[in-house]
Amino acid sequence: MNLAVDNEYREPEMNAVRYEEENKTGTNIERVPIHNKLALTIKEAAEYSNIGINRLENLLRSPRCPFVLYVGKKKLVKRREFEKFIAANIEI
Repeated sequence: MNLAVDNEYREPEMNAVRYEEENKTGTNIERVPIHNKLALTIKEAAEYSNIGINRLENLLRSPRCPFVLYVGKKKLVKRREFEKFIAANIEI
């Protein structure tokens, strides 16, 4: 009996990479890594960029902010535009 089945290593797809985290009720929930998200919460953007939450909120309040995304009253940060904004500016 030949047990040699397709044992080839395959790289996971980048957008399929997830990790599990246990919440307060003890059940596991899946989380998408920040580098795979299109939009970030203000807290996630602060952790990702090492910029303070208050400074990010001030940037998001500016009328021509290129990386703000409104979902109802909630403000999210468009990750790619945020990265471009950081790369293009010397001082924030």
